Amino acid sequence: MSVLKHAPIAAAVALGFLAAPAGAQTTYNVASMADFTGPYADVMKDLLGSRRPAIEWWNAEVGQKLGIKIAFKDYDHRYDAAQVASLWPGIKAELNPVAVLGLGGPDVAALQGRLPGDKVPMFMATAGYGFAWKPDPWIFNQRPTYSHEAVAFFNWLREKRGGSGPLKVAIISSEASPAYIDQQKGIEKYAKDNPDKLEVVESVFTEVQPTDLTTQINRVVRKGAEVISIQTNTAAVVAAKRALQALGKNVPILMSSHNGVLDSARAVGDIKQMEGDYEVYAMAVPTDDKTPARAFFDMLAAKHGMKAQWTVTAVQGLGQTVVALRAIEATAKRVGADKITGEAIRETVLTTPITADQMFSILPGLKFTKDAPFPVSGLTVSIGTIKDGKYAAAAQGVPVPTLNKW
Repeated sequence: MSVLKHAPIAAAVALGFLAAPAGAQTTYNVASMADFTGPYADVMKDLLGSRRPAIEWWNAEVGQKLGIKIAFKDYDHRYDAAQVASLWPGIKAELNPVAVLGLGGPDVAALQGRLPGDKVPMFMATAGYGFAWKPDPWIFNQRPTYSHEAVAFFNWLREKRGGSGPLKVAIISSEASPAYIDQQKGIEKYAKDNPDKLEVVESVFTEVQPTDLTTQINRVVRKGAEVISIQTNTAAVVAAKRALQALGKNVPILMSSHNGVLDSARAVGDIKQMEGDYEVYAMAVPTDDKTPARAFFDMLAAKHGMKAQWTVTAVQGLGQTVVALRAIEATAKRVGADKITGEAIRETVLTTPITADQMFSILPGLKFTKDAPFPVSGLTVSIGTIKDGKYAAAAQGVPVPTLNKW
C-alpha cells in the first residue's frame, strides 16, 4: 500500500497519507492525535501501532468494496491541552477531517467546545471524563469514565476481601492534567455517596511524572489504605512501587489501560515486581486465550504489518479505530460513499448500535445516545493482574455501578 511522504508541520509527525488509487474511490481524512514526547511516549508504540494496521485492513477488506479509502496523519501534542488547541486550526485546514482519533484528556479539554461548530466527531481510546459528561456529544468514548471503571474494581475487591466495612483507598494524582483531577473527583464523589462501600483515606497530588513518593506512600499506608489507585501514568506507578518496596509494604496498586500492569512492568523492569497488582478497563483483556480479539490481532500481524505487542494499549487503540471505522462504514451505507461528512458520522453513531461481533469482541456492544459521550447502561469492566509471574484475567464482566455526576 503506497504512502505519500509529507514534511512535518506545526509539531505534526506525518506517518503518511494513504494514497488513493485510481478509480471511483473517495478518500476521507482522519486526524490521529499522539504523544511522542510527553508522559505517554512510552506506550505510543503499541497504541498508535495498532491504529495503522486496522485502517489498512479496513481499506483493503471493507472500504474497497464501498468505494472508500481512509487516510490519516499523526499529530504530536505532547499530552498538552494548549498544544492541542494550537494545532487544531492547522489540522482542520490541512486535512478537513471527517473524524478524529483522540488520545486523552487534553484533546477533550481543548476540543469539546470546538468540535460541534466544526462538525467533526472525535473517537476516544480512553475512558470518559466527568468534565465532558454532557448531552449532545461530539466526542465518543468507548468506555465509561475512569471513575466508573475504578469504583467497579473497588466494589469487586471489597467483595473479594469480605467483611462489612468500606474499602480504604488512596489516590495518587496530579493537578497537571484535567483528566487526572477528574479521575480523583469521581472516585471521591462515589465514596461520599457510598460511605459504607468506599473510603478515600487521602488524595495525593504530585508531579505529573514523580520520581520519589516514599513520604506520601508511607503516609497513606499508615492511614490503612488497602489499595492505591493510580490512573495517571507509568512513572507514577514506578515511583509508588519503589516506595512500597523501600518501606517493606505490600499494598496492591490499581492501574488503568494506558499505564497497566504490563506497561508498568516494562517501566519497572521486571513483571514479577507487579505481582498482585491490578488494572481495570471496559474492554477485552489481552491474555493468550484464543478469543476473537486475539484472532483479529494475529491476522493484522500476519497480513497488515502489525508491529505492536499484544498489550492493553494495543487493545485500546484497536477498539478506538474499529469503532470509528464501523461508524464510517455504516454512514457510507446510510448516506452514500461520496456523501460522508463528520456530521453524518455523528448521526450514525447516535442511531446505529455497534455490535460486539463487529468489533471482534474487543469491546462489548456499544449503543450511544445524546445523554452522554459514552454508553450509559449495561456497562461492565475487565480486571487484569499479574499472578505467579504471568499476566492473567482476574475477573471479567464486572458490573459498573451507577455514579452521580461530579
